[in-house]
Amino acid sequence: MLTGFQRADAGRIHFDGRDVTRWPPHRLARAGMVRTFQLTRALQRMTVLDNLKLAAQGQRGEGLLSALVPGRWRTQEAEIEARADDLLVRFGLAARRDDYAGTLSGGQRKLLELARALMVEPSLLLLDEPAAGVNRALCEDLLDHLEVVRDTGTTLLFVEHDMDVVARISDWVLCMAQGALIAEGTAEDIVANPAVIDAYLGTGGDVEDPT
Repeated sequence: MLTGFQRADAGRIHFDGRDVTRWPPHRLARAGMVRTFQLTRALQRMTVLDNLKLAAQGQRGEGLLSALVPGRWRTQEAEIEARADDLLVRFGLAARRDDYAGTLSGGQRKLLELARALMVEPSLLLLDEPAAGVNRALCEDLLDHLEVVRDTGTTLLFVEHDMDVVARISDWVLCMAQGALIAEGTAEDIVANPAVIDAYLGTGGDVEDPT
């Protein structure tokens, strides 16, 4: 609902001082709210580089008429490509620059999706289980990148069940079970909270699927 993929039946969503409750995803992305998905959504028949370039905002060459005048967009296109190449180096994907995205491993696609989100230069980045399905070594690499993103001024909001990941990345944690908020606080507070222990370990409650 926050990112416009589902409509809220009640309540309001405010982002950066604006009511964005009914904004569609593309408008929210232009405003600086971008998300990634648990199941990656790379454009498999485009190259790794083109996946990144596609995400850049305000491209002058996307208009029908302006596309016919290379002088209007060629310089910007070079700048976008240079920024994409910088991200590919940063995420260890430079060697796969010209490969189709569909040939990447699952972990590499996670990195590609994160890099593509950063091409938008978001102020708020939402991630759905960023560590899911990633081997431990690549997960450590991914978390290193997320720490850099967080520490350079982008707010991260993510769903995650791995408490090691949560403790490493989060300043504040909200724990939900069956759609209800049962606890909030620091990661240390959450792991010691009786309601959370009960929900996760079943020490007296009947909550089966805490998220």
